[in-house]
Amino acid sequence: MSKIKMFYDSKGKTLSVWFDDPTKETLSEEAGDGVILSKDKTGKVIGFEKLYVDFPQKTVSRKSEKILQFPVFNWQ
Repeated sequence: MSKIKMFYDSKGKTLSVWFDDPTKETLSEEAGDGVILSKDKTGKVIGFEKLYVDFPQKTVSRKSEKILQFPVFNWQ
């Protein structure tokens, strides 16, 4: 079982989501509508970044500005 890693940057208003190790990223590809796909050296999508994410202030705190990990099932 892998883990999804999520990082929200309230200053830059970006949400990054990783399905694999972020250090494996070798290519970024703009997919449109403020979405950037992160790919490994084989071209497999290992994460994405969503730009212009603006959560209401009352739901965003310093505690949310960290990497969160959730267990996910490996479908392969």
